[in-house]
Amino acid sequence: MKSAVAHRLFGWLPADARERALRRLLVIWGFSLAIGLILWGIGARSHPLDISLVYSYAISTSIWFFSDPLRIALHGWLRTPPPHYWASNLRVFTYMLVAATLGYTLGTAIGDAYAGRSTWDLVSQSPKRLFGIWFSGMVISGFFVMGFYQRAKAEDLRRQATEARLRLLETQLEPHMLFNTLANLRVLIQTDPPRAVQMLDRLNDYLRATLRGSRADAAAGSHTLADECARLGDYLELMAVRMGPRLAFGFDLPAELQAHPVPPLLLQPLVENAIRHGLEPRVEGGRIDVVARCEGQTLRIDITDTGVGMAPDAQRTDTDGGFGLAQVRERMASLPGGAGAVQVISQPAQGTTVRLTLPLQITP
Repeated sequence: MKSAVAHRLFGWLPADARERALRRLLVIWGFSLAIGLILWGIGARSHPLDISLVYSYAISTSIWFFSDPLRIALHGWLRTPPPHYWASNLRVFTYMLVAATLGYTLGTAIGDAYAGRSTWDLVSQSPKRLFGIWFSGMVISGFFVMGFYQRAKAEDLRRQATEARLRLLETQLEPHMLFNTLANLRVLIQTDPPRAVQMLDRLNDYLRATLRGSRADAAAGSHTLADECARLGDYLELMAVRMGPRLAFGFDLPAELQAHPVPPLLLQPLVENAIRHGLEPRVEGGRIDVVARCEGQTLRIDITDTGVGMAPDAQRTDTDGGFGLAQVRERMASLPGGAGAVQVISQPAQGTTVRLTLPLQITP
């Protein structure tokens, strides 16, 4: 609900800034109510409550508009990079001072129009009082700006820590995949040398195209679900060299979800587990399907195999999942806000489904 409102109100802002702008507006409105009530009480209720509230909401909302969403819209000129669009430079400081003054002037004009009077009469009647009102408004605005700025810096530090943790997990996952593949190759060298050569060629192409691409996408933050499935398909083709007709697979990826960002190498450990623990123990092998669906505000990805399945105790302790499933759980927990979840659904002799749920990121 909040996401839909944010994208409707702030469709003219970068997609990654819309929900945060809405949250800051709601915070401002909460404090506006308190400030309006305080000013009404301090004034000994000399004027109606609605007038105090209109002035409070009009001034605070106007200042917020100039100093927050309009600042984000002008981020190219202000040289404020995403994701928080803040920077400590003279241009931003000057803009924020002008924005607060313009916002205060516009909000006061709105309040005057509602109250049927002019605050600017104080210029001749009591300039000190007018200056005091303006100065107090600037101080309150500065307090909120500094609060939001410090919060943005804290979020940026948490994001950097999360990215560093994900990169560490990726450096653990890539060798794990390689070692598993080399172990499979060793078996083929002993049992079927021609297929071993074919698998080695596939491995060479896969490592060149996939691992280098994964690192580049991770660094750029642009790895999509379509990229993940494409590289997963390359890996399954590699495994099909060894397993032959014992391995079948398929992907069901709706067009509207193909550009959805996901962490690199998120699904491959689960497919490795499905092959090693599900299909290989079956003489006839089996099938692996990767299905992505949008459910409300979440993205659901199911990795389903028709293998031997897992006992209930193994599902609870992840003993059959091993390194791969444990790493996927940790990577999902490392998503912003810890919003990712992993669910294992399995029955002995009936196969296994590992279900991932992630926050849905709406793109413009």
